[in-house]
Amino acid sequence: MTDYTDYTETILTPEGVAKLEEELEYLKTVRRKEIAERIKESIAFGDLSENSEYDEAKNEQAFIEGRIVTLENLLRNAKIIDEEDIITDVVSIGAKVKLQDIETNDIMEYTIVGSTEADPANNKISNKSPVGKALLGKSVGAIVDVHVPDGIIKFKILEINK
Repeated sequence: MTDYTDYTETILTPEGVAKLEEELEYLKTVRRKEIAERIKESIAFGDLSENSEYDEAKNEQAFIEGRIVTLENLLRNAKIIDEEDIITDVVSIGAKVKLQDIETNDIMEYTIVGSTEADPANNKISNKSPVGKALLGKSVGAIVDVHVPDGIIKFKILEINK
């Protein structure tokens, strides 16, 4: 089994790659043009040394260009986890894991993803998060201890799916 905890590459699912590519395309084709237009308009206001609209537009342009470079580097160095890479005998990146909180009996389901793709609000947790780290490499039926600021939470792994 591959150890994804100290991976130097960006680990992404195909869905994560598509989302980053979509953002990159939007920044390059839409936002760049919008910012260029704002800069052009702000130059028309005159004296650039005291032109807050110009300064703001230039700062936003720098942010957008930085984000474009970041996205291009993430995508260039991406390790894509395809469905056939996902194993279901133990928890791995890309797997959907159904858990039961031992104390409350609450059932939850998470998808384990690389840190770039993590979105806890949509039940996508990072392989580097406390829960993700605790689950990696464990099998169905295992009880895992997750160390959180308030102590330890115990989860039982009920299912592992693709």
